[in-house]
Amino acid sequence: MHLIRAELANTDLARMQGLMRRTSLAQNAGMVFDFEQADIHCMWMKNTLIPLSVAFIGERGEIVNIADMQPHSEQAHCAVRPVRFALEMNRGWFAQRGIRAGHTIRGLESLAR
Repeated sequence: MHLIRAELANTDLARMQGLMRRTSLAQNAGMVFDFEQADIHCMWMKNTLIPLSVAFIGERGEIVNIADMQPHSEQAHCAVRPVRFALEMNRGWFAQRGIRAGHTIRGLESLAR
């Protein structure tokens, strides 16, 4: 079990801002994006200074896919099927813990409106 301290981005403004312009992120800190409804959501790294990994997560907390992202990149990283959430962590965080597609992230159900 891994405890994650994630900020919540659940408004259009918060989702647009994300982790832009941050110079660091604590080891088990991240940001969870609640898109309010499942769809093929995509992330990019414009104006983001730190390398991140993003897990795209379905409504029941299952990880659909994970992508590693480069700082300052406008390359889109997208879910491979409809998801409700995305969780950004320091790049490599998921891989270092053996977390991959098919694993479940618990606690997201409390975010559902």
